[in-house]
Amino acid sequence: MTLLAPALFPPAIAWPMVVALAAILGSFLNVCIARLPRGESIVSPPSHCPRCDMPIRAYDNIPLVSFAVLGGRCRTCRAPISWRYPLVEALSVVAAVVVLWRLGPTWDALRAFVLVLALIAITFTDLEHRIIPDWITLPGILVGLAFQLYPSPWAVLDGLLGGVVAGGVFFAIAWLSPKVFGKEGMGGGDIKLAAMMGAFLGWKVVLVAIYVAVLVGGVSGVLLLFLGLRRLGQELAFGPFLALGGVLAALWGRPFLAWYFG
Repeated sequence: MTLLAPALFPPAIAWPMVVALAAILGSFLNVCIARLPRGESIVSPPSHCPRCDMPIRAYDNIPLVSFAVLGGRCRTCRAPISWRYPLVEALSVVAAVVVLWRLGPTWDALRAFVLVLALIAITFTDLEHRIIPDWITLPGILVGLAFQLYPSPWAVLDGLLGGVVAGGVFFAIAWLSPKVFGKEGMGGGDIKLAAMMGAFLGWKVVLVAIYVAVLVGGVSGVLLLFLGLRRLGQELAFGPFLALGGVLAALWGRPFLAWYFG
């Protein structure tokens, strides 16, 4: 069922609107990534340079554009601006374009886009602060279940089962690892992230996400060992791989299942 802007406006207007909105949302994700893990408000104080504390002017706070115009440096003190800011904004724009291209202006597209935005924020928070934030995953479970209510309230059962199955898989790994391997295998953040993805995707599609995450994570771990960038037994953050699996499953999970079982 068509619900998004391209169904209401000509493409020449709709696509720039989608890109602009996605860039703004990416800018908001940057605020959340930078502040919430430190317990800071996302409202006050306004955006400012972390080095000189000077407020960032509105014309220096335009997603993607301002970073390019300023050459990646603060206008006042010339301190370098982290590449994370334009990268998150660019990924948000790419996510919006790919989701809309793949799923069209539909309810499924809106659900997938919200999930992808959450996974982008989780990935960069995990990489930067080494945590998978409860302030995304726990509300995200409820949001995912709410998306399942439309067009059929019965679909929420699929979301509930998805959360239980995905969260249960990682809970079992976390419980067994100390007993079998003598060390922690999965953290609580991974369990809650998997449960959130299950709530959005349903139990069948979330299994595709887990499969992709395990496959890519395993290959990456072996490759890092081979290149000498990681030692045997060294911890490898699994959250970004799980997020990648969630993105791919949200976009291509159902066609993959239809192909596999067909």
